[in-house]
Amino acid sequence: MAEAAPPPWTARVLTLFPEMFPGPLAASLAGKALESAAWALETLDIRAFARDKHGSVDDAPYGGGPGMVMRPDVVDAAIEASDTPEAPLPLLFLSPRGRPLTQGRVRGLAAGPGVRLLCGRYEGLDERVLETRAVEEISLGDFVLSGGEPAAIALIDACVRLLPSVMGCADSGAEESFERGLLEYPHYTRPREWRGREVPEVLLSGHHERVRAWRLAQAEETTRRRRPDLWERYVAGRGY
Repeated sequence: MAEAAPPPWTARVLTLFPEMFPGPLAASLAGKALESAAWALETLDIRAFARDKHGSVDDAPYGGGPGMVMRPDVVDAAIEASDTPEAPLPLLFLSPRGRPLTQGRVRGLAAGPGVRLLCGRYEGLDERVLETRAVEEISLGDFVLSGGEPAAIALIDACVRLLPSVMGCADSGAEESFERGLLEYPHYTRPREWRGREVPEVLLSGHHERVRAWRLAQAEETTRRRRPDLWERYVAGRGY
């Protein structure tokens, strides 16, 4: 008897707004891959775990202050329901105070069975849930969104495009920004001359080694000028 195929890479999203999904994930590469079952998307409505007839999921913060905080008992019940011990998925909370998401972390998540993404709202989530569940906090950058859903969509898209067979060319991601610790080099296509600007001659030479060297030099220079933080890490890693 043939073994059953392993389940596809799965994104399980815990949210107060399940109607926001799949959203952009239904289009382009991610959408085609979702249709072909190359990956799976599941949503869990946190409000379904409310304890009262009003569907309350938040309450005023202890100590005072503006806004409301997501209740620990409601969120924890949703987390419990999202857990599948036979096929556990890492639990991430999208938060501006989390560790910045990197391409390396994306690669690690894409190589696993999938992710569970907890989307916050209001002023945040009761700290005790994060401590009890040992939740990994992830940030997309130093800015604040209305909720975790847009960040979850971005993280899922970043992972899905790395799954086998999703991108048409397996090499197309190898030279993208952050893959080598550098920002990507500039790109050009037809027409050869546009608004008085010519395509760099080296790209027309047909000399693959020269093109490769030019692209690396451009990526290094762009990174040095635009992202000194990345450049310092790159230089340290290369032993310059």
